[in-house]
Amino acid sequence: MNKSELVDAVAAEAKLTKIQASEAIDAVIHAIQNALKGGQQVNLVGFGAFMVTERAARTGRNPRTGAEINIPAAQLPKFKPGKGLKDAVSAPQPAPAPVAKPVAAAKKPAAAPAPAPVPAAEPKKAVKKKK
Repeated sequence: MNKSELVDAVAAEAKLTKIQASEAIDAVIHAIQNALKGGQQVNLVGFGAFMVTERAARTGRNPRTGAEINIPAAQLPKFKPGKGLKDAVSAPQPAPAPVAKPVAAAKKPAAAPAPAPVPAAEPKKAVKKKK
């Protein structure tokens, strides 16, 4: 779903015009961005939490040359979904029906396979000597 599809869905759900829905979505996004810039966490109960995490500076490698490069520290936005969102996304799965296990009959040990028959040697032809 892209932003225009989201605007259409919000307009239909809230019975607003598309312009009003677009302005409302832009205002929510702007408010979340400003709160995160200010170092605040945004909690929407049942939906999730937006927060800023710190990533420490580290040394990496250029995959082409193998040369070491310094990767600077950064602040990154993070979203942690809430229980309500998790439950809505993962629809309840019906419990599988129990499978009846067949009662195993007493097993006899398998007989060893019979050895392969050895081909009989062909009889030698008698050779007559000339006199």
